[in-house]
Amino acid sequence: MLTVNFSPFPVLETERLILRRLINDDVKGVFMLRSNPELMFYIPRPLAQNDADALEHIAQIDDKIQNNIGINWAICLKDNPEFIGLIGLFKIDFENYRSELGYMLLSDFHGKGIVTEAIHEVLRYGFENMQLHSVEAIIDPEHQASERVLQKNGFIKEAHIKENEYFGGKFWDTVIYSILKRNFKKYLRYWNLWMNLKIDIDLKKNKIYHLNSLPTALFF
Repeated sequence: MLTVNFSPFPVLETERLILRRLINDDVKGVFMLRSNPELMFYIPRPLAQNDADALEHIAQIDDKIQNNIGINWAICLKDNPEFIGLIGLFKIDFENYRSELGYMLLSDFHGKGIVTEAIHEVLRYGFENMQLHSVEAIIDPEHQASERVLQKNGFIKEAHIKENEYFGGKFWDTVIYSILKRNFKKYLRYWNLWMNLKIDIDLKKNKIYHLNSLPTALFF
């Protein structure tokens, strides 16, 4: 059976990001995230009404970390420690070495490849450090932006479940995307190949490529 230990807390680092532990001082950012109707539109959960709701959300995340049943990171830019989003592995299925991935990002930082970059590093941690066998992401079928970012990270569509969740007076469909550890290793090879190619192109042609421009076709 899978066992995990999040102590000491694993701080992760990418080219542009620091993924650190969420703290109470992040309350304003968490409130902005969880109270925004547009950001929460595809998430069947109540909107945060005040800072107390945001602090409760932080406490719930921290409790899961302390009990080694789930982990979330605050997403920050390397040149600024301010909270800009959340990403985590939760609902860990210890018997089957599987976990669910979730992520949210403040609106000002959309379209910059930040979520793609964060997912890449969290998957690396999940498969290499936690020894997960598979990771799933459950999204609303209408959430095309989230679907695209999962595909860019090597996820494949497993299922579309009709009206399986009731919230806010209606039944919601859910779509399940997943990635296996062995496929992530294959994805890493393509990622490293693309990044080396990107560096070579940058040096020769002085062009800048966003991380989210990695060709999806390479993953399949």
